[in-house]
Amino acid sequence: MDEALIKKECIHPGDAFIQMKPGTRVNFHYQTKKCTDGKVLDDSRKEQKPMELVLGKQFKLEVWEVIVQKMAVREVAKFTVDKSLLPQYPFIAKTIRDSRKPAEKRKHVCGMTLQNEGLGYEDLDELFKNPCDLEFTFELLSVELPEDYEKESWQLNEDEKVKSVGVLREKGNQQFKEGHLDQAMNSYTQALGMIEQLMLREKPEDEDWMELFNMKKPLLLNYSQCKLNVKDYYPAIEHCSEVLKYDPDNVKALFRRAKAHLGAWNLDQAREDFKRAAELDASVKTAVTKELKCIEELQKSKDDADKERYKNLFN
Repeated sequence: MDEALIKKECIHPGDAFIQMKPGTRVNFHYQTKKCTDGKVLDDSRKEQKPMELVLGKQFKLEVWEVIVQKMAVREVAKFTVDKSLLPQYPFIAKTIRDSRKPAEKRKHVCGMTLQNEGLGYEDLDELFKNPCDLEFTFELLSVELPEDYEKESWQLNEDEKVKSVGVLREKGNQQFKEGHLDQAMNSYTQALGMIEQLMLREKPEDEDWMELFNMKKPLLLNYSQCKLNVKDYYPAIEHCSEVLKYDPDNVKALFRRAKAHLGAWNLDQAREDFKRAAELDASVKTAVTKELKCIEELQKSKDDADKERYKNLFN
């Protein structure tokens, strides 16, 4: 799943970030709104019945599993999710709504029923016909870990969290060296989550906040390298840009963002970042020269293709 298509906004920070694993039972309230007009589709608080998920049990709306793992206990957060991740939402919402009705009032939906009568809810029928981005507001109420989970790995005070970030970073680095990119990204994500929870308690750009950001920086760079390796370029650009916002002369961030721009065919941006990296660090000049030559060849190939296409238009 492309997590770049999920945008988070913290409304109220929680007080305990838990590293979850398959089998974790999660309880939360949620509200769903359409981004197009702000219309509320579902609100579990009105029903006074929280949602419960058990991670790893193949729940049909995978994005919800991703969302809850980005939250701390008792945190309230808003997530804007791209419609491409939500094709199942109308059917999931119907199932949840129907579960609160008497059995005799529930309507089974097969292909023929869907075509002729719809889902039985006008708003869900409209969403099915005209998909749009959705906004989910979640309140994470509780997390119940599997019995075999090592609780000492998450029941940490602030100092222990800081130490755990270092452990997770080293773990991720080793997994990266061994070629286990998914595992490495998971380790980096856990470490980033811990740091972000600590940063919420500080005033942005204050000394303590910047100290935590400097811990976050290598994790962002390592995660961006993983994304480059799997050709997922836009998250790599986003993470490198976050580093460069506070450390504009970071050569690693410039070079990796340039590689990501190149992969995404943002040739002008790639050229600019490569040149800036070479200005700052002579040791990358040879590599940059090679990359710039590649960009020129790609640009020439694109220009030639454009000329041929336009030429054919007027013949």
